Amino acid sequence: MVLYRKIQEKIINYLKSNSNKIMIIDGARQIGKSFIIRYVCNELFKDKYPNYIEINFVEDSLGPRNFAEAKNKDDFYFKLSMLAGEKMQDKNNTIVFIDEIQEYPWFLTMLKFLKQDDRFTYICSGSLLGVTLLKTPSIPIGSIDVVHMYPLDFEEFLLANGFNNFVISAMKDKFKKLESLDESTHRKVLDLFKKYLLVGGLPDAVNSFLEKINIVQVREIQTIIHDFYGDDASKYDKEHKLKIKRIYDLIPSTLENKKKRIVVQDIENKKGKRFSNYQDEFDYLINSGITLEVKALSNPVFPLIESSGKNLLKLYLNDVGILTNILYKNNINAILNDEKSINLGTVYESVVASELKAHGYNLFYYDNKANGEVDFLIDDYDNLTVLPLEIKSGKNYTIHSAINKFLSNKDYNVQKGYVLSNERIIFQKENIIYLPIYYIMFF
Repeated sequence: MVLYRKIQEKIINYLKSNSNKIMIIDGARQIGKSFIIRYVCNELFKDKYPNYIEINFVEDSLGPRNFAEAKNKDDFYFKLSMLAGEKMQDKNNTIVFIDEIQEYPWFLTMLKFLKQDDRFTYICSGSLLGVTLLKTPSIPIGSIDVVHMYPLDFEEFLLANGFNNFVISAMKDKFKKLESLDESTHRKVLDLFKKYLLVGGLPDAVNSFLEKINIVQVREIQTIIHDFYGDDASKYDKEHKLKIKRIYDLIPSTLENKKKRIVVQDIENKKGKRFSNYQDEFDYLINSGITLEVKALSNPVFPLIESSGKNLLKLYLNDVGILTNILYKNNINAILNDEKSINLGTVYESVVASELKAHGYNLFYYDNKANGEVDFLIDDYDNLTVLPLEIKSGKNYTIHSAINKFLSNKDYNVQKGYVLSNERIIFQKENIIYLPIYYIMFF
C-alpha cells in the first residue's frame, strides 16, 4: 500500500518549480524517505522525467565504490555514465536521485557545482545528514534545500486508516472554533489515536498493521528497527558507539521517572560527568533523527529559541510505537482500556513531542524550582508570545498547578494555555483551554 505522506506535496512542488536549489530529504532511517521520492518520481512524474536514475551511496560504498573517488562534477558524470549513460539526456527529462548522500560527505559540497552546471534535475536523501553537516567543512547553503521528514504523524495515520481529507478538514474547522466532536466521531478518532500509540508511524509497522492487524508482527518490526537504531552509529569508534547505545537504551526508563530528564551520571555510572563529556553522543542521537530533544527553560520569552536554556535535557524516541513496544510488548490493554494501574503520561508526552516536531516546532519545557514543570512550551507566532501545553493521560486532567502558576506570572505575558486529555468536551476555564488529545494534530 502506498501511504500518503505530506512531504509528497513538497517534493511535487520542488519538481514543478525549476528551483535554483537541490532538495535533500533528511531524516532517520526506516521512515520512508526513499520510497516516497521513488514513488513521486516514477509514478507522478513519469511522463515529465522518463529518464529516472537512482544511485545509493551506502550500497556503492559496500560494493563497487564507483563514486568513492569522484571528487568533481566531471568525475561524477563519467562514473554515472557507466551505470546509466543511455538515460543521461538533459535537465528537462532526466532526474537523478542520490540516496544516502551522507555516505560520501564531500558530495554535499559538490552539489553546488552540479547545480551550477544544471545538466540534470536532482533530488537527494540522507539518513544521518544532521550529523554529516556538522562535520562538513564547506556547506553549500545557497545550493541545497534541506527538508526534514519524520515517521507518519497522526493525521497521516488517520488517512491510512480510511479517513478522507474532507473529514479531517471538518475536524480542523471544529478545532479552530473550539467545538467538540460528537460522541460517535470522538470514540472513533480516540480509538485510532490509541492504536497509533501502539503502532506508531514507521511505514513498515503501519503497513503491517493495515494488512495483518497483528500486534505481534507489528512489534517484531519495531524491535528490529529499534535495535538497528541503537547499533547504527557507524561513523564512530567503539567507545563512542557504546555510549550512544547506552544513552539510547536509557531513554524509556528515564522517561518513566518523575522528572524524565537525562541524568549524565547514569550513562556510565560515573560521578562528576557533565553534559559536555557526551556532546558527540547527544549530537548523534538528535541529529540522526532517532531521538527528539526537549530543552529546559526557566524564564521563557518569545521566540523561545532566544531564551536562556539550562543543561536539563529530555530525550524522546522518534516513534511512539517503539516506546510502547519497549514498555508493554504485546499487551495492548494498558493503552486501549486505560488500565488504572498504568500511568500513560510518558506515552502521551512522547506522541505530542513527535507531533510538534513533525509540524516544525522546536521543543522546550518549563522547569522552575518554585513553580514546577510544564510539559511543553511552543512559540505562538500569531500572537507573538508563548503557548504552554500540559498533557494529561488520566481522569484528573483539571489538576495542574504548574501551568496555573506559569500563566499567572505577568512577566511572561502569556495569554492562554492548553491542557490535552482523553476527554471529548472542549471548554475554557479562565485562560486555560481543555482539548481532546487528538487535536494535537492541528497545532
